[in-house]
Amino acid sequence: MNTSFPEVTFGSIEFANDADSGHSPSFVNFTDTVVPMLKRFAPLVPIALVTLLLGCASQSPLQQQAAIQPVSIGPVTAPAQPRAQVQALHPHSQASSSVLDDEVAATEDATEQELSQFSGNAPYKMPMLADSILERGKSLIGTRYRTGGSTESGFDCSGFIGYLFREEAGMTLPRSTRDMINVKAPVVARNNLKPGDLLFFSTRGRGRVSHAGIYLGDDQFIHSSSHRSGGVRVDSLDDSYWSKTFIEAKRALAMAPATSVGSKGAVISRN
Repeated sequence: MNTSFPEVTFGSIEFANDADSGHSPSFVNFTDTVVPMLKRFAPLVPIALVTLLLGCASQSPLQQQAAIQPVSIGPVTAPAQPRAQVQALHPHSQASSSVLDDEVAATEDATEQELSQFSGNAPYKMPMLADSILERGKSLIGTRYRTGGSTESGFDCSGFIGYLFREEAGMTLPRSTRDMINVKAPVVARNNLKPGDLLFFSTRGRGRVSHAGIYLGDDQFIHSSSHRSGGVRVDSLDDSYWSKTFIEAKRALAMAPATSVGSKGAVISRN
């Protein structure tokens, strides 16, 4: 192919207006120089297009590879698994959870477990015994106070308690409050008191026990108070005097025999 170009000089271009053609000098310049050049370069256009297509094709694998590469968007949180599935996959974790649950249950049932040792490791239930004792005690309200008394003709505080527990629960408690507070029975917190629990007070100061009563419920207790106060009566544990002198409480009914004979001859079971 002949690629030589004729030499073009400005001297060969006429700039005068042609009256017949009506074209301006600039149009004559364009038609005489640019158009012939375009005609000569026209065969090169297909070659340029082929070259462009080959270049695009060579870039395609890189673009596809870039499209396939994953995009990092930060840490991915695994979906929560059901509790049963987690325990199946992690038996050691299940064992740890079971141990924790057992410890919590053991703490909550501490008092119940302590009581069970007095009844052949069986859960202890005392409402019937307590009701029998308290019903009999309420029937004796107004009985006079008598030092050393343990009969219905007159009671002191420990004599009143010993009489009710002997008659209604078949239990023999120590005769004095000093010995009664040392019985091997569970100690009960004040906020966990139940009817029938024994309450001990230090009415003479120095922290030594000198008085006792039986808890009724609703912060009330029954006792044989003194000569001046009228003997057997009901008082409130929330009273400032009794609240201040309160020492501790014990659940003596935990030591009651499996069956007891009440004052009316009825057999009462604590289980």
